[in-house]
Amino acid sequence: MNEEPHILVVDDDARLRALLSRYLGERGFRVTTAGNAAEARAQLRSVSPDLMVLDVMMPGENGLDLTAALRAERHADLPVLLLTARGAPEDRIAGFEAGADDYLGKPFEPLELVLRIRAMLRRAAPPAPPDPAATPIRLGPLIFDPARIELRGPGGMVRLTGGEAALLAALARLPNEVLSREAIAAALGMDDSGERAIDVQVTRLRRKIEPDQREPRFLHTVRGRGYMLKPGA
Repeated sequence: MNEEPHILVVDDDARLRALLSRYLGERGFRVTTAGNAAEARAQLRSVSPDLMVLDVMMPGENGLDLTAALRAERHADLPVLLLTARGAPEDRIAGFEAGADDYLGKPFEPLELVLRIRAMLRRAAPPAPPDPAATPIRLGPLIFDPARIELRGPGGMVRLTGGEAALLAALARLPNEVLSREAIAAALGMDDSGERAIDVQVTRLRRKIEPDQREPRFLHTVRGRGYMLKPGA
């Protein structure tokens, strides 16, 4: 990116907001802050951040609810990293199910936050110029262009979160071949998130590409091995 990446930090802890604003600012980021979900919504009406760092446990509308609402609105492709003191596996899964792209438990090392932010921004960056050898893949009425990381249907572009787009791109690189959960985790930058988090991303993607999630036509589970994308009309 030529400009400083713009980060929106949303946390009801004023001290943490100030610390993150200073720390991220010193490392080349432009930072806007908000103390709750309502302030975050107001900020989003006037600024277009590249990524949101969002606390889960806030009074009023919490981080999970705000993430889910953003995914249903015009901010479906805004990368969201959730922060929370609740770090149990089921809490991480709830975050991914709400539509978060990454999850970091409190307390955390500031450097780890920066590394995760940079990894998420790389995944969300505009794709490289189209590769003539990259062939679009048909998934029923949908067409996935692996060069542009775009999914289109009869009604136009299908919005994907950063995690969903990364998952579909990883599977599309090797159609009709099984991709292990470990390989998928690496592609999504979720090495320490566990198998269940990968399964949640698969479930979310199926909602957008499968006519019937109970009987998948395109994104298949291969028991004990991983997942496979089978293109077809």
